[in-house]
Amino acid sequence: MNSKTIANGILRALAVITGVFLLLFFLYKIQSVLVYIAIAGVLSLIARPFIRFLRKKLKFPNTLAVVITMSLFIFIVFGIISMFIPLIVQQGHNISLLNTNELQSDIKDLIAQINQYFLSKNINLFKELENIDLTSNIQSIPGFLNSFIGVIGSISIGLLSILFITFFLMKDTDILHSIFLAVTPDEKEERILKSLNTIKDLLSRYFIGLIIQISILFTIYSITLLIFDIESAIVIAFLCALLNIIPYIGPLIGGILMLTLTMTSNLEYDFQSYILPTTIYVLIGYVFAQLIDNFFSQPIIFSKSVKSHPLEIFLIIIIGGLLFSIIGMILAVPTYTAIKVILKEFLADNEIVKTLTKDFN
Repeated sequence: MNSKTIANGILRALAVITGVFLLLFFLYKIQSVLVYIAIAGVLSLIARPFIRFLRKKLKFPNTLAVVITMSLFIFIVFGIISMFIPLIVQQGHNISLLNTNELQSDIKDLIAQINQYFLSKNINLFKELENIDLTSNIQSIPGFLNSFIGVIGSISIGLLSILFITFFLMKDTDILHSIFLAVTPDEKEERILKSLNTIKDLLSRYFIGLIIQISILFTIYSITLLIFDIESAIVIAFLCALLNIIPYIGPLIGGILMLTLTMTSNLEYDFQSYILPTTIYVLIGYVFAQLIDNFFSQPIIFSKSVKSHPLEIFLIIIIGGLLFSIIGMILAVPTYTAIKVILKEFLADNEIVKTLTKDFN
């Protein structure tokens, strides 16, 4: 091996490293676009059974079926936004500068009642809270809200982008096929097409199953909060149900959120005789909903949609969380399902693959 060969090898290695670096930098710069495409892909998978029903059962043309489905999506989006308007208006009223003294007084009164309750149990947990400068903290909130309003335009652009991409993914279902086939050797095209169709079927059922799971939780949460006449019960129930998309962490955050909003919606009442008992009852309802979800909803979704054992799902979600934080936990199951389908198609004779994909048809 002469010096020229070594030099060429070094140059090729540097070129590959530079290319990989530039590719990663490019992907980092367009990460928002990648997120739009990912969300649009999920929406197109969710819509796939509905479009298929309109086309095959009702004999609608493809474009009309897609337009109807998109209209339904837009209606749902605006419906969700309209649900949050009362809550936003209410919270904006509470934290506005005109109501700073009133809000500060309510919070101090609540802290005093909680402190008094625990003092009666010889527990002084809220001593340090009495020294908090609530006025400065509350007055900083409007500034935060002004900054938050500044990103509304970006969110609107993102929403329109997602709807635009979703429309064409639903209308031209062969777009992704063409992209994959363009980078696939000819002899493996049939296997790739078979894998893509299987992945789309499994993930469509998975995401629809998630919608059913969220709907069940939303129903139980709503009933619980409405029984105790909690303000904005429907919106709170929807938020807490939606947080269950995040495995393990989401239900914990949702529970804290529900209990906190339950307490703050009853600031005018006595803590020991009303706020605490009501919060405990709401907690019982929340735990009941989680038991239904953990022992019935989730096992059915995982077994019927992605065909994976609960232990597999648990380990994959934990690994996804360790590698990519919350986003990794959310995407762990769909990604794992896609990988299993591809392994099943190309490594069907491998014993490990046989074990992992034994429930696949």
